[in-house]
Amino acid sequence: MNWAKTFLLMGALTALLVLIGDLVAGQNGMITALVFAGLMNFFSYWYSDKIVLMMYGAREVHESDAPRLYSIVRKLTMQAGLPMPKVYVIPADQPNAFATGRDPGHAAVAVTEGILRLLDDEELEGVIAHELAHVKHRDILVGTIAATIAGAIMMISRMALWFGGRSDDRERNGNAFALLVAMIIAPIAALLIQMAISRSREFGADEGGARICGKPLALARALAKLEQSARVMPMDANPATAHMFIVNPFSARGIANLFSTHPPIEERIARLREMAA
Repeated sequence: MNWAKTFLLMGALTALLVLIGDLVAGQNGMITALVFAGLMNFFSYWYSDKIVLMMYGAREVHESDAPRLYSIVRKLTMQAGLPMPKVYVIPADQPNAFATGRDPGHAAVAVTEGILRLLDDEELEGVIAHELAHVKHRDILVGTIAATIAGAIMMISRMALWFGGRSDDRERNGNAFALLVAMIIAPIAALLIQMAISRSREFGADEGGARICGKPLALARALAKLEQSARVMPMDANPATAHMFIVNPFSARGIANLFSTHPPIEERIARLREMAA
């Protein structure tokens, strides 16, 4: 169901690109925006592991450096049928974790020092399994494709701001409406769909992680602890990387949940408890 929802959302995002591209910039303008957005996100996708790990000062560890963490990653990697990823520790007290890498053969799992102190072994297994599920599902690729399409829509909206709509639109006196849609409605809709895709992949990683470790309640307990800690000790994170972490390092309540990269923690925990039942 999570994959079906993801595909439907990707289809909606693509349809929005085609609609707004044809309405404002025509086929050539749409393709140009898509190519530019693709080139920008391709670099991010290919080098995302190095960029984000460097951003947070993560250091690679081996079994002799972090035997508890390394053994958990190795055990769960074998259970997931994945190659062993590189393991990193981030020097931060805020408890959180993320996975990165363009494919399972170039993956990395990173955890903060805070999460190693906060969670017991079973809860840490749940977190690592969640991150390995992201790797197995190739969610970095899914997110990059979504960001590329959304980025193209943003570029087209800016083209409309600076250059106006197509000439035939002006002749039909439809340019004002096209500009309104391009500059205001389409970018917001694209962002909402992109965030919905991110939330869908979080649900998928929760389910996949619970199946990898076989302990959905342990992951549920870990999420509850991490959410509580995030409220007490917010993470000094870059907003562009917020979607990568297992829990949102920022607070999102009410209408802001529509723009959140993560589903409500209560719903994630409820789904995990249903799996356990």
